[in-house]
Amino acid sequence: MGWLQKILIPFLGLVLAFWFYSARENFKPEMLKGKRVIVTGASTGIGEQMAYHLARMGSHILITARTEAKLQKVVERCLELGAASAWYISGTMEDMAFAEHVVKKAETLLGGLDMLILNHVGTSYFGYFNGDVGHVRKLLEINFLSYVAMTTSALPMLKESEGSIVVVSSMAGKVGFPFTVPYSATKFALDGFFSSLRQEFSIQSVNVSITLCILGFIDTESAVRAAADLLLVSPAPREECALEI
Repeated sequence: MGWLQKILIPFLGLVLAFWFYSARENFKPEMLKGKRVIVTGASTGIGEQMAYHLARMGSHILITARTEAKLQKVVERCLELGAASAWYISGTMEDMAFAEHVVKKAETLLGGLDMLILNHVGTSYFGYFNGDVGHVRKLLEINFLSYVAMTTSALPMLKESEGSIVVVSSMAGKVGFPFTVPYSATKFALDGFFSSLRQEFSIQSVNVSITLCILGFIDTESAVRAAADLLLVSPAPREECALEI
């Protein structure tokens, strides 16, 4: 019972804090019309749905993920939905040079950048930590260091446009849960880096917003495959999650 209390009490506190601070802002879809946006991890799941929402709002979109065939289909759908323009670039975020290349490609294709949505995630396991340090290192490169690399590369354009950085993170980056040690470590790193960077922007009067999106169990393919048999709650719809972000 003791371990349950140690997990549940912080979790419930976070849920209540999220509920308190998540009142809807006066958002209007036309605010994103013509905006130049990068969405990573956009071949499936939340990233794909975010791309479709942005397309309906008339944004210029550059999406990226590993699977080119899936990206092609997402771009085609974005154009059908009304995107001002839609492009893709395929590659792996294990390669920091590729992460930076995506940002440079946005400058070439879109002429600048208004919003950087960082959503990609590496594959991990759901179970007891197996001591594989190599896996932790690889996951840190994909889930954390590539986020830092893309942000650093995009900052000149975002400062010019007074744009936004959106970081898709997880409740596992706020509270330590069992069975997600490598994944949780990378999400804690994201929270530390971007929360600190936000404070520095405030001190320096840098007009670039940073939003950390703390998600729970969402019905993406990877999440359902990893945890559906172990969690008693139903996953939230990825379409609604993408729209909230």
